[in-house]
Amino acid sequence: MTRKTAIIVGNGKLQRDLSQIVDSAEFTMRFNEPKTSIGMSGSRTDILMLAASSKPMQRRLTDSAFLTSATFKAAREVVLAYHPDIIRLYHPKPNFLSRLKGRRSDWTMRTIELVGAAGKEIRIMPPQFYIEGCAELGVTESRMCQLFPSTGFFGIRYALSQLPADEWDVKLCGFSWEGWKRHAWLDERRWVADRIASGRISLLI
Repeated sequence: MTRKTAIIVGNGKLQRDLSQIVDSAEFTMRFNEPKTSIGMSGSRTDILMLAASSKPMQRRLTDSAFLTSATFKAAREVVLAYHPDIIRLYHPKPNFLSRLKGRRSDWTMRTIELVGAAGKEIRIMPPQFYIEGCAELGVTESRMCQLFPSTGFFGIRYALSQLPADEWDVKLCGFSWEGWKRHAWLDERRWVADRIASGRISLLI
């Protein structure tokens, strides 16, 4: 039986134009603001996974360009990677002066309001999904207030849980495993390398 193709597009630079390959896939996932790959990764977006926490999400929610972007408009479903309980328990909190400026750590409800008003289906991943993901990366309870797995990692993990290996060929592109210093980049790179070695996923380059 011929397997279907799923492509998970990270927010890093692409080496070539993959638009035709991505748009012809049966499933495509993207994350937050995929600006770097605009024009090189097509437009299909079955799932857009967002991190409804911290300053970047506040900026997106106050920027009309985000809600009118091609990626957001194409998204069939929006998935919030971090449950509010996880944000409350583990994620960084803005300091007093930042709070006076309107900063807060959890933008879940505002995200639901705006995404829902745009007619998108919304899914919030349960707390256990986050905890189990940390365990797979080796991020122990004592480190969960210092290291935070990325939406990219959780997106890949979620896609693999939903797409059976005997039916789907899962490919990654645009992942550099670098960025915010408090993401668990080394652990995530190792986790992905293990699944590439096992044949569960492959790289689209």
